[in-house]
Amino acid sequence: MKDQADVLRNKMMNYRNTAGEEALKSTKVIAVVSGKGGVGKSNFVVNFGLALQESGKKVVIFDLDIGMANVDILLGMTTKFSIVDMLEKDLLIREIIGVGPNGLSFVSGGSGLTSLFEIDQQKLDFFLGQLASLEKEYDYILFDMPAGLSKNSIHFLLSAHEIFLVTTPEPTSITDAYATLKYIHLQDQDIPISVVVNKTRKKNDGLSTSRNLSLVCQRFLNKDIRLLGSIPDDEAVWRAVLSQQPFILMMPRSKPSLAVYEAAERYLNDGRRPQHERTSNQSFVSRLKRFLAGG
Repeated sequence: MKDQADVLRNKMMNYRNTAGEEALKSTKVIAVVSGKGGVGKSNFVVNFGLALQESGKKVVIFDLDIGMANVDILLGMTTKFSIVDMLEKDLLIREIIGVGPNGLSFVSGGSGLTSLFEIDQQKLDFFLGQLASLEKEYDYILFDMPAGLSKNSIHFLLSAHEIFLVTTPEPTSITDAYATLKYIHLQDQDIPISVVVNKTRKKNDGLSTSRNLSLVCQRFLNKDIRLLGSIPDDEAVWRAVLSQQPFILMMPRSKPSLAVYEAAERYLNDGRRPQHERTSNQSFVSRLKRFLAGG
């Protein structure tokens, strides 16, 4: 395991060493969603974001699960202001961005709103304007979405460049994941969707879960999905949560950490392939404004 950890971390460093060779073309927005709560979505987002950051990418995480926000807790850090503060006090987005381990940027969701997706038009325009100011400043924006879907949050999902769907091998979780995937697909057949199978107990749980989902999607939706990663259910995860530290930093040689590094490496490699890219060059903000305008 030690050798495997060293190999994976060296590969991440190789990405860092070559990161400056290509100019930043555009900021890529990834929306991370789950069919139900309790699947470890936020924990995956935090650790995956750190793995990308370690590879030399500039990453910011937005905790959009207002009222249930926990990204800052998982990082063991607090910020003075949150998204709610920004909207209520007309703060600039750079005033609410916190800097976590390894330079990872994050924005806390805060509390006091039922949902970010139900704010009035004026506040929404302000929020979108602030988001637009970050374009081309970051390589990746990761949106940690609320569990499930709503008619308002779906616009955010469909405006992203791609979607990560987090599930577990449990039958109810798989059922909810497929329902979520089906709903997204019916709105946009072209958006790339990758599956992360979390809390696996057996070595082949991730592969069998993603294969079952893939077969159903192929048969009934004619939709291709890919397995991004399979994260084992391990003591390292809950120990890190209790310590309010990301597990890839607290226990970088643990099985979950190795799985996240593998997922990040797979993503960085696959991300260079045309089939995993949006055909449109529109930014997230431009796309979202079009949706909200009914275009």
